[in-house]
Amino acid sequence: MASSFTRRSLLSLAGVAGVGFAVAACSKSSDDGARPSSSPSASGAPAATPAATALEPAQVPLAGGVTVTVTGSGLAAVRGVTVGGIVARDVQATATKVTFTAPHQAMYTAGSADVALFDSELTPVASANQSSDGNGSAANDGQSGATQDSSTATPTPTASPAPEASKALATTSLAYAALTAVDRQLEYAMRYWKDYNLAEYGTMNPIGGDCANYVSQTLIARGWEQRDDWYSRSAGASHSATWTYCPAMDPWMSTNAATFGLTRRTLDERDKVKVGDIVFFDWNHNDSPDHTTIVSEVFTEPDGTIRIKSASHNQDGPYRDLDEMITVQHPGGTAWFHTFDA
Repeated sequence: MASSFTRRSLLSLAGVAGVGFAVAACSKSSDDGARPSSSPSASGAPAATPAATALEPAQVPLAGGVTVTVTGSGLAAVRGVTVGGIVARDVQATATKVTFTAPHQAMYTAGSADVALFDSELTPVASANQSSDGNGSAANDGQSGATQDSSTATPTPTASPAPEASKALATTSLAYAALTAVDRQLEYAMRYWKDYNLAEYGTMNPIGGDCANYVSQTLIARGWEQRDDWYSRSAGASHSATWTYCPAMDPWMSTNAATFGLTRRTLDERDKVKVGDIVFFDWNHNDSPDHTTIVSEVFTEPDGTIRIKSASHNQDGPYRDLDEMITVQHPGGTAWFHTFDA
């Protein structure tokens, strides 16, 4: 991708070396910021130099969300953790143990990631706090009939950079891998949000928009199978309306909700939304969807606001902000969700 990333995103991607391999946890203490072993403790004995000697589990899902435990010595001062440059949540520390919740890998790409331990609290931020389309244009959004062109989105992350790794008390590493159905769905979504998978599914832009075609592809990557009433064949030359057309896809999902384990939720139920869920948008409140996307990130702002980002075609983007889409890009628009029950 020719996208422009923040320093934090580059840090998270720089360590990728191979797909799906578990990387044994390694550790070291940094020279800068570490407490020297000669410094006396309150009892007069030398304070232990912070060191991370083990990490469990050594491999985590691309979507994160699991508790990771770092063991070592001199860890009581740890207040913040980053993984691949992304701030982790729920950090707890004792002299011999640090636990935290692993964040998702920035672009859902398998590989190793550095884990850095800091003596100050860090503020979690979105991995790519991107505007809907990068330029404020509503062109080629959803069922517009426009073809893919230069107006499609390029990520413009504005998230704050992660702390300098040299200031970490200690470091270790873990591996991200595609371990779950959601991992495989988002791995696919990030691979093809800009570089379309034309060989398998073609593009529907010339006949109205590719958003539903893209969402359907990510569901196949998640583990769904094509059916007589939902299919795409011969690089998209033959396809069902439920695969490629939002107004047909949305009611079809509702009809088959029990089969797929889906629940339809309103915009007010965003606290139930998870990565991998499906979003439908109605730009003009006529009760017919104009656009669909796949949720790529959910996080809570310091003021309690739940933010939802999603990946899509038309506009093409990996982390489009839901609220901006319905207030700035399409004022008066609304959205709803089909969430997975498990």
